Amino acid sequence: MPDTTDKPLVYLIDASVYVFRAWHSIPDRMRSPAGEPTNAVYGFARFLADLLSREATAPVAVAFDESLTTSYRNEIYPEYKANRPPAPEALKRQFAWCQSLCSALDLPWLAHPRFEADDIIGTWTVQARAAGFAAGIVTRDKDLAQLLEDQDHLWDFAGDVRLDAAGVEAKMGVRPDQVADFLALTGDAVDNIPGIPGVGPKAAVGLLQAFGSLDGIYARLQEVPGLPLRGAKSLATKLVEHEELARLSRRLTGIPTDIDLPALDFARRPPAAAAIADWASPLGFGDGLRRALHGASRD
Repeated sequence: MPDTTDKPLVYLIDASVYVFRAWHSIPDRMRSPAGEPTNAVYGFARFLADLLSREATAPVAVAFDESLTTSYRNEIYPEYKANRPPAPEALKRQFAWCQSLCSALDLPWLAHPRFEADDIIGTWTVQARAAGFAAGIVTRDKDLAQLLEDQDHLWDFAGDVRLDAAGVEAKMGVRPDQVADFLALTGDAVDNIPGIPGVGPKAAVGLLQAFGSLDGIYARLQEVPGLPLRGAKSLATKLVEHEELARLSRRLTGIPTDIDLPALDFARRPPAAAAIADWASPLGFGDGLRRALHGASRD
């Protein structure tokens, strides 16, 4: 990623990505003194400690997903994310501990019953720009690429890969402002978003490069058969037959940036050792993790 950022950065963390990664990669033999699994919260805590150490002064805020079934997107399309099994109780407990860790570290965090972490981050990104920051969005989720402007970037922390707007276009073939339209065309199996049957990434890229947006495609449908794309004639037929599905999908793939949220606190405060100890003790975490989380103490 070119080093062109002259604004200070605020890091906005898509927490669920890293909680689930730890849940699946760390054996659940790790237990609290009460016998409850702590693998996911331990992995999330190590991730957070590493990030805070690497970015020692930048503000950090953490967004969590609240529920698989109560998002406003479920109101639009009840099958949204219906392919995902509900989180087991052991994982739900660990999500709560991850949130209490953020409180112990004095990091702003938020979960919302109607809006997902993506939506929270979308609104925080706008708040950050208004305060003079660029956004470093910490995630592995391609959906969030649609939020990037000139000095923002996505940071896949585990892979240590950062993509700015130009990097997103090089990787996906579309600009950040086209990502939601791209996903509306192709669908997104991870989130159970239907898209248009038979439209794959190459066709979606070709359409968006030619017409700019989903609205642009439908405004110039008569030109689609003449595109230098394989199966362009049948592609036009698919677009006509499934316009309603494409429009529905676009309502699901877009990330709002204007939801009613409290103003984000951009202060970065060093954590208090006592708060970290109070969090770590019931979970059975020892001095190594406490020191990693502690960093520069107020005490």
